[in-house]
Amino acid sequence: MVHHSGSIQSFKQQKGMNISKSEITTEASLKPSRRSLPCLAQSYAHSKSLSQSASLFQSTESESQAPTSVTFLSADKPEHALGKDKDYMDESEHANYDRSRLLNDFVTKDKPESKTKLSKNDMNYIASSGLLFKDGKKRIDYILVYRKTNIQYDKRNTFEKNLRAEGLMLEKEPAVANPDIMFIKVHIPWDTLCKYAERLNIRVPFRKKCYYTDQKNKSMSRVQKYFKRIKKWMSQNPMVLDKSAFPELEESDCYTGPFSRARIHHFIINNKDTFFSNATRSRIVYHMLERTKYENGISKVGIRKLINNGSYIAAFPPHEGAYKSSLPIKTHGPQNNRHLLYERWARWGMWYKHQPLDLIRLYFGEKIGLYFAWLGWYTGMLIPAAVVGLCVFFYGLVTMNESQVSQEICKATEVFMCPLCDKNCSLQRLNDSCIYAKVTYLFDNGGTVFFAIFMAIWATVFLEFWKRRRSILTYTWDLIEWEEEEETLRPQFEAKYYRMEIINPITGKPEPHQPSSDKVTRLLVSVSGIFFMISLVITAVFAVVVYRLVVMEQFASFKWNFIKQHWQFATSGAAVCINFIIIMLLNLAYEKIAYLLTNLEYPRTESEWENSFALKMFLFQFVNLNSSIFYIAFFLGRFVGHPGKYNKLFERWRLEECHPSGCLIDLCLQMGVIMFLKQIWNNFMELGYPLIQNWWSRHKIKRGIQDASIPQWENDWNLQPMNIHGLMDEYLEMVLQFGFTTIFVAAFPLAPLLALLNNIIEIRLDAYKFVTQWRRPLPARATDIGIWLGILEGIGILAVITNAFVIAITSDYIPRFVYEYKYGPCANHVKQNENCLKGYVNNSLSFFDLSELGIGKSGYCRYRDYRGPPWSSKPYEFTLQYWHILAARLAFIIVFEHLVFGIKSFIAYLIPDIPKGLRERIRREKYLVQEMMYEAELEHLQQQRRKSGQPIHHEWP
Repeated sequence: MVHHSGSIQSFKQQKGMNISKSEITTEASLKPSRRSLPCLAQSYAHSKSLSQSASLFQSTESESQAPTSVTFLSADKPEHALGKDKDYMDESEHANYDRSRLLNDFVTKDKPESKTKLSKNDMNYIASSGLLFKDGKKRIDYILVYRKTNIQYDKRNTFEKNLRAEGLMLEKEPAVANPDIMFIKVHIPWDTLCKYAERLNIRVPFRKKCYYTDQKNKSMSRVQKYFKRIKKWMSQNPMVLDKSAFPELEESDCYTGPFSRARIHHFIINNKDTFFSNATRSRIVYHMLERTKYENGISKVGIRKLINNGSYIAAFPPHEGAYKSSLPIKTHGPQNNRHLLYERWARWGMWYKHQPLDLIRLYFGEKIGLYFAWLGWYTGMLIPAAVVGLCVFFYGLVTMNESQVSQEICKATEVFMCPLCDKNCSLQRLNDSCIYAKVTYLFDNGGTVFFAIFMAIWATVFLEFWKRRRSILTYTWDLIEWEEEEETLRPQFEAKYYRMEIINPITGKPEPHQPSSDKVTRLLVSVSGIFFMISLVITAVFAVVVYRLVVMEQFASFKWNFIKQHWQFATSGAAVCINFIIIMLLNLAYEKIAYLLTNLEYPRTESEWENSFALKMFLFQFVNLNSSIFYIAFFLGRFVGHPGKYNKLFERWRLEECHPSGCLIDLCLQMGVIMFLKQIWNNFMELGYPLIQNWWSRHKIKRGIQDASIPQWENDWNLQPMNIHGLMDEYLEMVLQFGFTTIFVAAFPLAPLLALLNNIIEIRLDAYKFVTQWRRPLPARATDIGIWLGILEGIGILAVITNAFVIAITSDYIPRFVYEYKYGPCANHVKQNENCLKGYVNNSLSFFDLSELGIGKSGYCRYRDYRGPPWSSKPYEFTLQYWHILAARLAFIIVFEHLVFGIKSFIAYLIPDIPKGLRERIRREKYLVQEMMYEAELEHLQQQRRKSGQPIHHEWP
């Protein structure tokens, strides 16, 4: 707002420091409350900055006398009246609230360029993209699509009539490329928008924020200067985005409150077309679409049911325009927010840049914004984990040739191992396992225990700092109190239990209620289904185990010499590939069954439905992916018996033994192959499949039609819809990866590095998919990542337990430790330059008399175990060393778990979920909001008194 400087000076002198943008008058102003002075002093500055890019409030008679350089358009002309807008409003809609605070278009004498800026920022990109009705005034907020040949005409007709009765405006237009496709453009008028915004408690800005802080003591000044230098350096970081390329998001810099038509004078309404964001308008329209009937009957309601029965084939909010432009963005600026997101976020060349989270939230909604914020945080936190894991791996690589165990295995040319199968396996020299021993040492060395402890602490630090990051985001995005205010019932729940109502203790209003007996029954059925699917997974793993037992002798007698020599590796590799195929096939069945079981439970709200469905999918896929890994880690080679008395499955197939160098190499192979193949498959399904589908859709369009002649909503229709489960698949993929990264990290220290490389690609892949390959999803709101946080914390606890067991049972760390300090050369005394593991390999192998095998050979063979030799008083019985090792393993598990859990709990205690400064700011802003609402209401009351000629009071009457 541009005012004459002299008038402003005199105005300030009269009114002190409280200058309201809603009452610019020469009369005596309202005296502010003492408690609100620190913040209300900025009212004038905010009104000036807002008014430079928008319209002005309609002046009252007293305000028209104030000297100003702004020329107002006549308020009594029909084309500028602010009551009912005949192009937007339904005649049946009436408002009983004061509209005198709404804005009018204006012409600035001093700055004619502001009009151009207004058009570009507000509505120009909408008009240029064709996102308007045919009259060129009403913006398109949603798109419905159906086929003309569809016979569900009556349902559509009833549904559309009810939509119009609710206040929406509809316009039909046939498709350009396909005459059978009909689009219904949906526009929500201002009155309807206000009514539902009030009903849904949509929070809107009403006053400029002031950042009041208490005076800090002098000892903090140096710290503040230090952080200021760091912040200045961060601004020069090449990873930071150029902020000048992004629009100013003013709503994040204002206090907000629930919208109310009765208190519309409280809010900053510069332009009614842009007051509610595109995301908010689409969300309100979808709310109406979900609760509008299409037939008589309580359950005949909602656009989703109409899509399921074929009445409509799609419903989506339109994109804001094309994501590419022939004009460079540096010189001509972005054409729309979608174009800006593509240039500054979705392009592969931006892989090293930070994400524009505020713009993502503005375009796609808070739920998707939180997903990308979490994914970016997770990827950034993987950097130290990947570096430490790489250091542990390189430590093993550098010291591999110095390993005493590897040296002894490679030099054991006269040591023969007992046959690993009954028929086709022959005696094998121990030095044939030299390569496997060296590879095993890469993952099983002195750094394994340290890395396992580090990753357990890392998981805790990652989750605790994410909670802090999330609290900052929810504050910045005004989501602190959203969940309590806006959570609504699912239409399916309302339709099912509408006859059984109870009083909501929060709202005091009656609402549908699910009886406890019905809820327990449905949960029992759902849990039974979950256990059935988990048992099916275990059955599949058992089938793979049987496959390994059957084919290992076939590989041992293979004609190809390479396979014959490395038959164990070939058996494990083939089993891993078969297991991966089974995993992918079972996943298809899991999704459908989880969907049916979740709907059977009739969750009360959408968040409850998503949490229930996500938990089922996680349990299914977690067991599916990790069951074979758990088998290899904790069961493979543990119950095989000993030569001459092997345990057999079904008294037919001999159980599989570990390689002479240990079982850890099998575990590494299983994890590496599944993790690598699954990431490739997921990336193809996320990007490759939509690319192929979209290419085929464009190919079917008639050749004579160019994309430029096709309206935006039809281009959106040719894109792929977002998955029906929303972000569940995206979260599930990353959470399962988190499990791979932490649960068995002691066996595979390169897992964080593979996860980091995948996530760098995943962020841009998801961004490219959301911006270019998918229709615009519904901009939903959320305050956190939902049930996934609890699942991540559960994985962190499970990771401590599994890593303790992997180190104690799967690896040879404990047997080496016991030998080094109890049975080795350093047990009683330490000689200078003496290797304490000398003789470990010979000590870890037991003797067996070959004559007992009946294969026509004499002498002794060796096998991995701690049993007495044939010449002892108790041949083939466990030795005392075996029990010492078993006790050491159990002691290590207990000490490791208690130590790591203690460190995790201490770190979680030290890191609060909400920063202290943010907690104080939230409490202060709640206090200031109450004061401002009081001031605004008192100010409005004075205006009403002034209009009616009553005396003006400066306090409540």
